[in-house]
Amino acid sequence: MESVGHSGVEYDKVGQDYFEKRQLKRGAAGWLLLVGLGVAYVISGDYAGWNFGLAQGGWGGLFIASILMATMYTCMCFALAELATIAPTAGGGYGFARRAFGPWGGFLCGIAILIEYAIAPAAIAVFIGAYCNSLFGIDGWIVYLAFYVVFLGIHLYGAGEALRLIFAITALAVVALIVFVVTMIPYFDTNNLFDIAVTDAAGASPFLPFGYLGIWAAIPYAIWFFLAIEGVPLAAEETNDPKRDLPRGLIGGILVLLAFCALILTLGPGGAGADALKDSGNPLVAALESPKVFGGPTWVSRFVNFVGLAGLIASFFSIIYGYSRLVFAMSRAGYLPRALSLTSGRKTPYVALIVPGIIGFLLSLSGQGDLLILIAVFGATVSYVMMMASHIALRIREPNLDRPYRTPGGILTSGIALILACVAVVAGFLVDPRVIIGAAVVYAIFIAYFALYSRHHLVAAAPGEEEPF
Repeated sequence: MESVGHSGVEYDKVGQDYFEKRQLKRGAAGWLLLVGLGVAYVISGDYAGWNFGLAQGGWGGLFIASILMATMYTCMCFALAELATIAPTAGGGYGFARRAFGPWGGFLCGIAILIEYAIAPAAIAVFIGAYCNSLFGIDGWIVYLAFYVVFLGIHLYGAGEALRLIFAITALAVVALIVFVVTMIPYFDTNNLFDIAVTDAAGASPFLPFGYLGIWAAIPYAIWFFLAIEGVPLAAEETNDPKRDLPRGLIGGILVLLAFCALILTLGPGGAGADALKDSGNPLVAALESPKVFGGPTWVSRFVNFVGLAGLIASFFSIIYGYSRLVFAMSRAGYLPRALSLTSGRKTPYVALIVPGIIGFLLSLSGQGDLLILIAVFGATVSYVMMMASHIALRIREPNLDRPYRTPGGILTSGIALILACVAVVAGFLVDPRVIIGAAVVYAIFIAYFALYSRHHLVAAAPGEEEPF
C-alpha cells in the first residue's frame, strides 16, 4: 500500500477492491422521499423536547428563541442546498467543510455532526420510553433495546425499504400533529401562555418570567423543532438526481417544519398553559389531558399518544440512517477506522449502523433525555458554524465553481445563519456547562485520534478526496 503526503496529511493508495466492498445503492430516493426524510429527522421535536425551553425561558423566551432558530435553519437550508450540489457525497457537512477547509476542516465538522447524530437517537429513545409508559406501562432499558434492535434490523435489510418505511411513519405522525392542532384551537387563550411565575431575574416579566437570559437558555430547546434537517444531504449517494433532488428535499422539509413549529408552540401552551407543559416528557398528551382542555384521557389524547409514538420513531429511525451514512463516508476516506465503512450484499453499511447504535443504546440508559438533547445540540451548532463558514469561503475563493443551485442572498444568507449558530453554541453553556464541557472533551479525544493517527492514513481517491485542498 503506497502512501503519499499532502498538506499536513498522508494518503494511502488502495486497490479497486477496497471501494467495491464499500458501495451504497444508487437511486433509492427521489425528492419527495427526501422531503419526508427531512421532516422525519425532526418531527420527534414537535412531540417532546421543545417544551423544556418553557422551563428555561417561559413562553416568551422560547418564542423569541424559536424565531431566531427558525431564521437560522431557514437560511442554513438555502445555503446547504447550494453546498449539496457542489459536493454530493454521503458525508454531507463533512464533505462541504473538506472542500472548503481541507482534511482538518472536514474532520472537525464531521465529528461535530457525529456527536449530534449518535446522541440524538439516545435522547429520542428516552422520550419513546415515556410514551410507551403512558400507553403500555412499560419503560426503561427493555424499551430502548427493543427499538434499537428492530429499527437497526430494518436499516440492515436495505436503504430503499428503510426510506419508504420512514416516509410512511412520518406521514402518520403528521396526521397526529394535525389532529392535535385542530383539537386545541377552541381552547386557545393568550393568558395561558404567560402563567409561569415571574422570577426576580433581570428583565423578568409575565412574557419573560426568567428574564433576558431565559431567551438564551431556551435556544437549545428551540433548536429541537429543527434539529437534524441538515442531514438530508447525507442521502446524496442514494439519490436519483442529487443536484436537483437535494435542494428540493431541504427546502420542502424546512417549510413543513416551520409551519408545525409555529402551530405547536402557540396552541400547546396556549391551550393547556405553559406551566403545565414545562417539565412533561409527553407534552402534547399532557396538553390534551390537562384541566384546561379535556381534564383527562379521551380518544383524541389516546390517538395522539399512540400515533405520536410514530413521530418519535420516525426521527429515531431516520437519524440512525443519517449517522450510518456519515460514519460510512468518513470511514471510507480513512478519517475513522476503515472497517466501519464495509457494506453488505444489500449495499447497507452494516458496521456503521451497529457500532454507533450500541453506543447510543448505552447512553440512553442514563434516562436523561433533556441532558442528551444538550449534547446533541452542542455537536449540531458547532457543525453549523463550520458549514456556513464553508459556504462563505467557497463563494469567496471559488466564485466560478459550478453551482447547479445558488443560495438566494448568497453569503448574506449564510452569514446570518453563521452568526446565529455562534449564538447557539454559547447558549448551551447557560443551561448546564458540565454537559457541554463533557461533550467538548469527547470532541477533543476524536481530534487527538485524527492528529496522531488517521491523518497519516487517509484514503486516496475516496469520494470527496479526489480534488486536493
